[in-house]
Amino acid sequence: MTDRVPILKIGDVLLVSIQTDLEDQMVLDLQEDLSQRIVDTNARGVIIDISALEIVDSFVGRMLATNAAMSRILGSTTIVCGMRPAVAITLVELGLSLNGVRTALNLEQGLALLRNERTAGTARP
Repeated sequence: MTDRVPILKIGDVLLVSIQTDLEDQMVLDLQEDLSQRIVDTNARGVIIDISALEIVDSFVGRMLATNAAMSRILGSTTIVCGMRPAVAITLVELGLSLNGVRTALNLEQGLALLRNERTAGTARP
C-alpha cells in the first residue's frame, strides 16, 4: 500500500500540500482522491502546494496539468503554488508549459487569486 497525499478542506477550497517526492502510484492515487473530494465537497478552488518538491519530472508535470484540467471540468479552479525556480526551469526544459495551470508564488497569493476571481465573477458561481 502506498502513502496518500493529504487533501485538506479550507472553506470551499481544497489544499493539496505535497511534502514528499511523488512515486507514480501516489500521483495516480492523488488524481483519483482529488477528483472525488471536489465532487464530495463541491470545492470551488484547489491549491496544490509544491514548495517541498525539489525536483519535478515529466510525469509529475503532466499530473499537475491533468489535475488542473480535471478540476476545471468538475467546476473548480486550480492554482499551483510554491514552485521553486529550479522546478520552473526543469518544466520549461522538459517542454511542459502546463497549459491551464494557474500559478502563485505561495499559498497566501494562491488564496488571494481565488478570492479575486470570485469577486470579479470569473470563478463558477
